Amino acid sequence: MKQKIVYAAVIVFSVLFLFIGNLVTSRGTSQGEGDDLSFYSGVVTQIVDRVVSDQFGFVNTTIYFQARISSGQRRGEVVYGEQHKSDFFILETREIEAGDRIMLVHDPFGQQFFFAEFIRINTIAIMGVAFLVLVILFGRIKGLNAIVALGFTCMAVFLVFVPAILAGMNIYVATIIVCIYSIISTLLIVIGPNKKALSAMLGCFGGVLIAGVLMLAMGSILELTGLVDQETQVLLMLENPIDLRAIIFAGVILGAVGAIMDVAMSIASSLWEIREAGGVSDFGSLVKSGITIGKDILGTMLNTLILAYIGSSLSLILLINVHTTSYLELFNMEFIVVEFLRALVGSFGMFLTIPLTAGVCGWLYSIREIFPPEPDNTDEFYEDYYRRNMREAARKS
Repeated sequence: MKQKIVYAAVIVFSVLFLFIGNLVTSRGTSQGEGDDLSFYSGVVTQIVDRVVSDQFGFVNTTIYFQARISSGQRRGEVVYGEQHKSDFFILETREIEAGDRIMLVHDPFGQQFFFAEFIRINTIAIMGVAFLVLVILFGRIKGLNAIVALGFTCMAVFLVFVPAILAGMNIYVATIIVCIYSIISTLLIVIGPNKKALSAMLGCFGGVLIAGVLMLAMGSILELTGLVDQETQVLLMLENPIDLRAIIFAGVILGAVGAIMDVAMSIASSLWEIREAGGVSDFGSLVKSGITIGKDILGTMLNTLILAYIGSSLSLILLINVHTTSYLELFNMEFIVVEFLRALVGSFGMFLTIPLTAGVCGWLYSIREIFPPEPDNTDEFYEDYYRRNMREAARKS
């Protein structure tokens, strides 16, 4: 009963946090004037014509087509559009065909429709739904809770954190708030209000705090500017000024929270199962077991964290290697330095989370309960509680 009350309270709090947070942060958000272009999804119904021309030695192709709009205020309307292709570009999308689902862009000045992209989100949505179904089938109620927690975390980022940045609010504070909310809501929704969740929370807070302090220090020591790619340069042109060094801090910490939470929860859950199975239950033995478990987790989690960062930037790393002959120049580029920082700061936070979580678990799990937990009014509860106490008494004797 207590778990259901806490679960409902966390859900209500999360909804209020997202609603009020979005309301507050969106007030100062600069939306920009835009370029007056409108985008629609549609289905190609007919290829009307195909014109090929030769210009400056390149073959240009224009495909004229008819499409039915499937979204927005003009839903159901049949329009004519154009797709432009040229062999000047080495890689380009294929020519559209009847039946293709495409994205159309409407130019209000010329009153024309043009092909923009193939619709890809539908396939991604199908894959996402299939994944969610598998998670629920495998994890049952735990899987459903994991999806709910993930949804709240994603909404916190896009409905609160991003608008807060665009509104010119303090990015460091916004990052801390979103991280704290994500850790607490995720663990309470997935695990529930118990010693496992509390131990994992405290371990996460410690690991994230260490990662944050280290990132702040290294940002100053390494003289980072935040200008690591074209996207960050564009951010300087926004109406509200954005602290690019703070953006690096936020990216590193948000990227590390997931791995830190995973490590903390793994240790807290493993030690709880050891204790419940009648194994070790004193502080020293629990801490020692937690450190041992952490050593096994550490190797694979470090690979996961670092390879994830390398994989996300692989194309740019290859490009830099092709056009750079000096490794001294390569490893001093701010983009590369920031990628190293992402991996190292996250790894430091994850590494130090292990002893912190093990210590908290050893303290909380070894506390002798004066009164038994609230019963569910079943004989099985009392029998299980009696057997567990008898095993512990026999082991100590």
